Amino acid sequence: MLDDFMLRATLAGLAVAMATGPLGCFVVWRRMAYFGDATAHAAILGVALALGFQISIFVGTMVVALVMAMIVSVLAGRGWAMDTTLGVLAHSALAFGLVAVSFLPAVRVDLSAYLFGDILAVSRFDLAVIAAGSVLVLGLILWRWSALLTATLNEDLAHASGINPGHERLVLTIALAVVVAVALKIVGALLIAALLIIPAAAARNFARSPESMALGAIVIGGLSVWGGLQLSLMQDTPSGPSIVVFAALIFLATTIAGTVLQNRSGR
Repeated sequence: MLDDFMLRATLAGLAVAMATGPLGCFVVWRRMAYFGDATAHAAILGVALALGFQISIFVGTMVVALVMAMIVSVLAGRGWAMDTTLGVLAHSALAFGLVAVSFLPAVRVDLSAYLFGDILAVSRFDLAVIAAGSVLVLGLILWRWSALLTATLNEDLAHASGINPGHERLVLTIALAVVVAVALKIVGALLIAALLIIPAAAARNFARSPESMALGAIVIGGLSVWGGLQLSLMQDTPSGPSIVVFAALIFLATTIAGTVLQNRSGR
């Protein structure tokens, strides 16, 4: 059954959407969009190191993404001006990764697959790794949901409730690193942040609670995967960007619908 490449691609995309939906909500709530960019861009450096040391691409990208996420988390905790810092780290990590790959003449690699994704080339093993990583992230978020939500809403309230905001930030950091590692093959380093942010932002237009927003983000992410793959199949467009385009169209539709409903209720 899994011999069909479109079936593997769809299942892999749905698995990623299952993890990026709720995680993306926290990225939106905490205004961590650039945080996701920096972590995703660092994944290219992880690819270069994995190829250089002949280890698993998944392991290399996850380790480097985790290190980058930890660095950003520590700097954020010390009150650094994060917009500038994240800009420097994101683009520097991407540039170092691209340059590092050029020093590996014996390794022939298509960087566009890692920059923009190659979901149609997902193998059975890739699907198993992606599914395991997504289940791990989803389980981690469900386990810490209440504490994560409290720390996101108000750190003083979290302290009063016996919750360590730094610990919850670390949980999000680990989850983000795992998502970057598993999503790299789906949409690529340049589009991972879009898959995190756009479905969550679209779900926010009609959500009535944090839980409904997380569920809505999962559904929208899944629809984006299906619609993007259908667009890619019918029009021969690149699959990763097509998924993000479909997500952007859903965001536009939900934003317009939300605005219309708000205007009607205000009358």
